[in-house]
Amino acid sequence: MEKYLRVGVISSSHGVRGEAKVFPTTDDVQRFKKLKTCILDTGREYKELHIESVKFFKQMVILKFKEIASIDEVMQYKGKDLLVTRDQAVKLEENEYFICDLIGLKVVTDEGEDFGILTDVIQTGANDVYAVKCPNGKEVLLPVIDECILDVDLERQQVTAHIMPGLVD
Repeated sequence: MEKYLRVGVISSSHGVRGEAKVFPTTDDVQRFKKLKTCILDTGREYKELHIESVKFFKQMVILKFKEIASIDEVMQYKGKDLLVTRDQAVKLEENEYFICDLIGLKVVTDEGEDFGILTDVIQTGANDVYAVKCPNGKEVLLPVIDECILDVDLERQQVTAHIMPGLVD
């Protein structure tokens, strides 16, 4: 499991006083109002940043950090990830998972056969869809519905699926 979870990416500066325009990568953008700190992945190191203020502008979040005072400082971090630790993460409901925890899980059928590796989670609105790379190189899309996805076991790093007729060829 990942130690840190990405909540946003610095896209540019906002104004000249060191505010950062952040593209949120979290489902709950309001979570930024509750955050006191986050971690900046500079590519070479992790820097803890203290959040002084939060504003929202269109689909972006405008953050002012105590440690960043100018437009030039913000611009050196353009494209860099903002992370939180697992204890700062949004609490999940039962049968909810962070996508980063699902990627790479082994997928087996309800008959015990190896089916492939989960490579992506596609969010469609109605229900998520798991993209699975099969041993033969083909990609199969499995709808995340009770009839298809029977179990997700993060400890065993495994998803058990019922392969419904028509999903494969």
